[in-house]
Formats: sequence, structure tokens, C-alpha cells
Amino acid sequence: MVAIITGDIIASRKLVNQEKWLNPLKKLFSTWGESPKDWKLDRGDFFQVEITDSQEALLKAMEIKALIKKVAPLDERKKSSTIDVRMAIGIGEKNYTGESISESNGSAFINSGEKFDLLKKENSTMGIKSPWKSFDEEMNLYLKLAGIFMDKWSVSSAELVQIVLNNPDITQEEIGKQLGIKQS
Repeated sequence: MVAIITGDIIASRKLVNQEKWLNPLKKLFSTWGESPKDWKLDRGDFFQVEITDSQEALLKAMEIKALIKKVAPLDERKKSSTIDVRMAIGIGEKNYTGESISESNGSAFINSGEKFDLLKKENSTMGIKSPWKSFDEEMNLYLKLAGIFMDKWSVSSAELVQIVLNNPDITQEEIGKQLGIKQS
């Protein structure tokens, strides 16, 4: 089983400098695979990325969320990013591998696309669709609840989340050093 994350950047047009989010996102995706076979950015702010180990998909989606929420807001007095990200995780099979991820096919792609199409209507920024309906119902409930907090991450909260996701065994002292904070 693989996972396909389909997403788009919310309010990306509000940023004059698109490279603020685009270059870090490309850099992140390039650590996960090759473009356009494993990931692709399309139509300016739409993306698809394959996660070969479906069990890592939720953590990868949270990593994308943290990266996007780290983008500094237009108004420096605000603490939250101007942009956000909407993502659907599709879990399933990959039956055909094309030269580009957009040419590949299978239930993981279908599940991701179908869930992505529903996210706006569900007023949610993250969702999952898999072959297991009861799993989906439970996970989407958890994601809706988590979204209440994740959608409001400040830039510094997003930085912290990204550090912890990239270094699961990191200590508070090491986090403090990376963020320039001293414990008293």
C-alpha cells in the first residue's frame, strides 16, 4: 500500500513572493523522491506527492503543514502565516507507474482525489480516505479535531512542530538551542 497526498496552498495569491513557500516545499519533497515521478507541483499552488510507506503519510502531511505555517505573515504584527494548506491522504494500491505522478494510477490516487474534492465542503483542511471505512471515519474525526489547533499554529509553533517531526528523540534543551531559547 502507498499513500498519495493531494493538496493545495490556501491563499497563496496573497503572497507577492511565492518563493517563500514554493522553494522550501520543493526542497522538502525532493528529500522524499524525484520530480515528477514521485511528486509534482502544478497550477501554481496544487501538489501531489507519493509516500511509499503509507504508515508515514500522516506524519508527512503534518510536516507539510508545519512547513507552510512557518511562512512569515504579511503583517509582521501577526503571529500566524498568511497561507495554509489543504491536503487529502489517499491510501491504497498503485497499479500503474507513469513517467509523472500525474500519469500514475491506482486506488490510492482515486482515494486521495475523491477526499480532496470533499475537503472544502467538509470545512476541513486535512482528511484521509482508505479501503477501510471505519478507519476513515475515526481518523477524519481526529483530523477535524486536530485541525482546530493545526490551522491556528503560529509561526513559532510550526517551527517547533517541524523540529520535533524531524528529530523525534530531541530533548527540550536541544530544541531550545535550535530556537534560540534558554531554559531557566
